[in-house]
Amino acid sequence: MSLAATAERAEPAVANPRSRVILASLIGTTIEFYDFYVYATAAVLVFPHLFFPAGDDTVALLASLAVFGAAMVARPLGAIFFGHLGDKRGRKATLVGALLTMGIATFLIGALPTYEMAGWLAPALLVIMRLAQGFALGGEWSGAALVATENAPKGKRAVYGTFPQLGAPIGFIVANGLFLIIAAVLPSDDPSRPSQAFLEWGWRIPFLFSIVMVIVGLWVRLNLVESAAFEKTVQKGKVTRVPLAAAFQNHFKAIVLGTFYMLATYVLFYLMTTFSLSYGRAAPGAAVPGLGYDYRTFVLMMIGGVVFFGIFTLLSGPWADRWGRRRTLIWITLGIIAFGFVWVPMLAAGPLGVMAWLILGFTLMGMTFGPMGALLPELFPANVRYTGSGIAYNVSSILGAAVAPFIAVALWRYGNGSPFWVGVYLSSMAFITLVALLLGPETKDVDIEH
Repeated sequence: MSLAATAERAEPAVANPRSRVILASLIGTTIEFYDFYVYATAAVLVFPHLFFPAGDDTVALLASLAVFGAAMVARPLGAIFFGHLGDKRGRKATLVGALLTMGIATFLIGALPTYEMAGWLAPALLVIMRLAQGFALGGEWSGAALVATENAPKGKRAVYGTFPQLGAPIGFIVANGLFLIIAAVLPSDDPSRPSQAFLEWGWRIPFLFSIVMVIVGLWVRLNLVESAAFEKTVQKGKVTRVPLAAAFQNHFKAIVLGTFYMLATYVLFYLMTTFSLSYGRAAPGAAVPGLGYDYRTFVLMMIGGVVFFGIFTLLSGPWADRWGRRRTLIWITLGIIAFGFVWVPMLAAGPLGVMAWLILGFTLMGMTFGPMGALLPELFPANVRYTGSGIAYNVSSILGAAVAPFIAVALWRYGNGSPFWVGVYLSSMAFITLVALLLGPETKDVDIEH
């Protein structure tokens, strides 16, 4: 870095207005999660029909979910790349780069040829675009969480940390709401399969539409200034040459703890959003039976559950600020463990039971996801915070999210259509998170500028 650039960095930063902090941390993750949900929905609804050879429907679904999970493998690489830039050059430019990468990849998915048009080139291109999505998301979340927490008023870091988390339920509602509108305009006579017009061109609209949202997100983020925590790191000469090496050398325990803190969150997240759509739509008389709901009905039920996801994401912030991150999450994780063992009776109780299952699952999701926006950044000092929190968050995506839909479908098939073993899988992963929380420290009162 030149002397002029160093001197410029050393000047005190103008504080970001609170409204700008909230909007910048919220809108970026909303766009990122919108892009991910659009893919997740298409992975269940469209891609098995369009990007893989005709044959066994379950095999095609598993192949589609495997491509979905491939993005999780790219996320730690994105965390390393964008974390390096964020810890060395600042949060603002790094967040802009992550958002652009995700937006372009999502837009290009909407323009891809299908298997019928290009053979195996079609799924190969889909994998490449999916990897680009994962790479971008690897750098997005930690940057957004840092913008929120490093600019938060004293005593309100967990509250501010919930705003990037709120992008998940908002992105879900926007993405699935758009799919519902398109499906209504292009209705199908077969509830188990989208209409021909939907398969031919309708599914592309949500992917192409993402470019509009990216433009809005860029406008907001380009108006940010750097956080005081990063500026003080520069002023004190504590910027590390290789943040990745410093993070692993000095904060390896924090990376491991953060990774397992997120495990239950990730597994619950993808079971409730991806597996549930497959299970909810599968016919009771299918080879692997499910609940037999039509797409529109079940997605509307999911959106109803996601409203609780958003509400309890916001509520979890004040709780974590008052009672501490660790104590709050220990009780919530115990609730997730119990939830895994009541899947069968709840799902067997008819529409009310299914709706209660969705509400309870998404409520727990909001309660466990919300405090993570503050907890993971607080595990690391400012000079490796982008890298450390990003690696923990995204390595957990491999252990949890990348394999969760695939394992869930396999266990669903193993149980001959019963979700019992899927619930046991969730409880097992939550138990691992509980152990990590019991071993970890409370971070509520750490100095965010250290």
